[in-house]
Formats: sequence, structure tokens, C-alpha cells
Amino acid sequence: MKKIFLILLLIFLSGSGQIYCAAQSNIEEQKKEIIALYNSNNVEEAYKRISKIMEKDRDYEIWYLLANLSQDISTDENAVFFLKKSLLLNPEFDKAHYNLGNIYLKQYKYNSAVNEYKLAIKYKKDYPFYYYNLGCAYLGLKEYNGAKAAFKKAVSLKNDEPSFYYNLALTYKQLNKQKDAKKALAKYNELNKEE
Repeated sequence: MKKIFLILLLIFLSGSGQIYCAAQSNIEEQKKEIIALYNSNNVEEAYKRISKIMEKDRDYEIWYLLANLSQDISTDENAVFFLKKSLLLNPEFDKAHYNLGNIYLKQYKYNSAVNEYKLAIKYKKDYPFYYYNLGCAYLGLKEYNGAKAAFKKAVSLKNDEPSFYYNLALTYKQLNKQKDAKKALAKYNELNKEE
């Protein structure tokens, strides 16, 4: 009797595993379709489709996509909620930290923005825009030494971005380093001519 029960249990478990795998595969296909819709600027259709995915089936990437779509369609408040859901599932997801930092920066919540950018950098150290936006948040806090360090790091990672030099020049000006400010502004002007 125990053998029959054990065999039936194994059959049941292996069958439910196939159902789970099929469901996961379906979610991945839906995710690809939603990303394709989003990338082709069909935001409303992407939002409609992603909203149909049950909450229990949403992984951190789906919550992240939902946040991006929400920002395009509705409010930052919804996007913050969805980004936090994404981060609950994957606290090391640098893009969610970055986007959350961007929302906070736009809302003048500079300390919160700094914290999120630092987390994004912790998980992906070589992305220059994380440092650039960190510098912008420091500017908002009037923490010019922090801004200078962040902008210099951004420039070291991507030295052909004019806005990096412009904000570095602004920071040097705030620090009363006129010579450095002029050099950064000259580089900004040089790069702007090339565009």
C-alpha cells in the first residue's frame, strides 16, 4: 500500500512539475512579447498585456517592466511601488535601483536618490550614468565634493559625454576651482562641436 501511494505521489509530482515548467515558459514568452511591444512604442498594449499576468507569476523583471510602463502611462507613484516589488524579489537589480533613484531625483528627494544610485553602483560598478546621476543628486544636496567625485568617475568611464563635463564644470565652479571649471567647460564645448 505504501509503495502504491509513493508511486502515485511521484507521478503526481512529476506531472505538476511539467505544468509548472509550461507555465514558466508561457510567462517568458509573454515577457518577450511585452518587451517587443514596449520597444516598438506600443506602450498601452504592452501595459494591457502585462497587467493580465497574475501577481504570483510576476518575477522581478516583470515588476520592473510594469514600473517602466506605469511611468509612461500613469504616475511615478505607481512606478515606485512596482520598482520596490521588483527589488523585493531581487535586491541586487541595479536597473531598478537606478530608476528608483531617477524618480527620487525628479521629486527632489536627493538623499533617497543618492542611496538608490549607490546601490545601483554597488551591483554594477562600470555604468557611467549611475555615477553621473549620483553627481546630480549630490549637486541637489550641495555636496560638491561628492558631486565632483561622481562626475569624475563618470568621465573616466565615458569621456565623450558632453553633459558629464558640463556638470563637472558647474561643480568645480561651486568649489571655486575656476581653472578646473574652465578645462571641463572647454571639453564640454569641444564635444558639443563634434555632434
